[in-house]
Amino acid sequence: MANTPQAKKRIRRNNARAEINTNRISRIRSFLKKVEGAIAGGDKAAAAEALKAAQPELARGVARGVLHKNTASRKMSRLSKRVASL
Repeated sequence: MANTPQAKKRIRRNNARAEINTNRISRIRSFLKKVEGAIAGGDKAAAAEALKAAQPELARGVARGVLHKNTASRKMSRLSKRVASL
């Protein structure tokens, strides 16, 4: 249990940041699910649009520190390949 004022403040701050980061990751996953759904539906135009919307979200996740750069790059590459193969 935290005893010092600084440790108590860090606990409050960590909880606040964790909530913000959880929301960011959830938002990114929602965009990725839209792409997955369009791919599953076989609609190339919708998949391409969803992919175009998901790209900046992934980049924003990297910039904000909730995703590793290589993770975002890998997801983008795999989705792009799947959309192109439709």
